[in-house]
Amino acid sequence: MNTEQLLLEKWRSLPQDLQQEVIDFVEFLELKKTSATKQKAEPKSKPQLGERLRKLRKEIVASSVPLLDWEGVEREKIERRGEYQEDAD
Repeated sequence: MNTEQLLLEKWRSLPQDLQQEVIDFVEFLELKKTSATKQKAEPKSKPQLGERLRKLRKEIVASSVPLLDWEGVEREKIERRGEYQEDAD
């Protein structure tokens, strides 16, 4: 008995809900394989991100909006997370 026949025989012995899980798992493996192939074929994605970030920074600087220092970044991060509370004094 070859692998394909063995797999089909075992799959047929499962209840329908588990058969669907097997199908879902096989689809997941196909996506994983496709994703891995794409990553090898497209190593240019990181430089594209860097270029976009540099362009965005230039736009911010040109708009005269001041860039945040590290303290400002930390404060904004805390505010966005809802953790910042001004002193009530």
